[in-house]
Amino acid sequence: MAFPNLVPTARTFDAGDFPVKTFKAQNGKEHRILYGSNRTNMKLSLTYANIRDAQAELFLDHYEEEQGTFGTFDVMPSGYEKGWEGNASKIDAKTFGNKYRYEGPPKVVQVRLGFSTVTVNLIGVL
Repeated sequence: MAFPNLVPTARTFDAGDFPVKTFKAQNGKEHRILYGSNRTNMKLSLTYANIRDAQAELFLDHYEEEQGTFGTFDVMPSGYEKGWEGNASKIDAKTFGNKYRYEGPPKVVQVRLGFSTVTVNLIGVL
C-alpha cells in the first residue's frame, strides 16, 4: 500500500543536515569531519484538515502496514507536494538518498461527525 495520495492543508518541513562530527582541540579550536554526502534527518509534518473518516483510515492502515515506525517508504508521487510552488524534489527525501518513516503514529482528531483532521510526522532516514 502506498502512502495516501491526498493533498495536505498544511505542511512543515525541516531540511535536516549532513552527518557532521565536531571536535574541540585542547587549544579550543573547532574541527569538523563530514561523515557522508547525503543529508539526513529531514522532518516533514503533514496536516490533512477536515477529511472524511474513510480517508483518515488510509493513514492508519498505512501506518499499520509499515509496522509503525519500523518501515521506510517513498512519499512521492503522492499529493503531498501539491500546493507547494517550489521544486518538489527539495522536500522529497528520495532526492537525497533517503526514505521517509513515521516518527510516531498518525494523530487523528474528529472535528465533526464523519470528518477528522489527521497529522502525520515523517523523518528522512538513509
